[in-house]
Amino acid sequence: MRTTFQIDDMTIHRIVEMQQGFVAPRAFLPDLTEECLEENRHWLEPMGLDANQLLILCFQYFVVQTPHHTILIDTCIGNDKDRGSRPVWHQKSDDAWMRGLAAHGLTVEDIDFVMCTHLHADHVGWNTKLENGHWVPTFPRARYLFSETELHYWTEEHRKTPIACIEDSVLPIVAAQRADLVRSDHELGDHLRFLPTPGHTIDHFSVELGRGHTAALLSGDAIHSPLQARYPELSMQFDYDQALSRQSRRSLLERCCDTGALGCFAHFPSPSVARVVPWDKGFRCEFVS
Repeated sequence: MRTTFQIDDMTIHRIVEMQQGFVAPRAFLPDLTEECLEENRHWLEPMGLDANQLLILCFQYFVVQTPHHTILIDTCIGNDKDRGSRPVWHQKSDDAWMRGLAAHGLTVEDIDFVMCTHLHADHVGWNTKLENGHWVPTFPRARYLFSETELHYWTEEHRKTPIACIEDSVLPIVAAQRADLVRSDHELGDHLRFLPTPGHTIDHFSVELGRGHTAALLSGDAIHSPLQARYPELSMQFDYDQALSRQSRRSLLERCCDTGALGCFAHFPSPSVARVVPWDKGFRCEFVS
């Protein structure tokens, strides 16, 4: 399956850490009715539902190589992390993530910037690695770009009630003085721009690629399933602000559709990369395999 995409003078590598049936569709998308699910099962089931009728989610990251920088978008789940509420993530110790990086001829030393679209556990895990009992930055040369608003929010929440991923995957980056705090509309050179898509979290951003135009859009968690493209009004169970997430999701899909940009969808099942076209009041993803 294709995992590298050439867009203008940039290269995008799609690298999977884990993909599996994760959750029942109607638990994940609380406003999804049984009737709506049945109506769409014929196209969703071949790639989006597993044998147990669980929604398949991919946990992956994207490496973007511009003429100037090598940039990592989100860092997935990570190893050795205390994630008791998610058994398949808990104290994971496999080499899938690093093996995926190496398969594209890259090492941790090659990464110039790490961007976290938001600070949930499955997007920050490989920010750090366990070394001699301490959490240290995984990417020794990289600057880590965090939304200042997002970091402030989660730091305050962590003070009230400890949050494992903030403790082991975010605060060590700040302590190591590797974090750059930016706005969610930050630009990195002339090839990459943050695109504010709040709602899933307080200051979530997506990523827009292209010099002088929109060549590709990396969704982050503005959208999780192709069902949400068909019905952008469907918000997922953990969205911080469901009404705002609906607005951000539709805006992102419209931007993909209007510009013809390549959509790189973080949690869509493989192949995960698609062109977006209109479909009634929503959108259809035509996957690039």
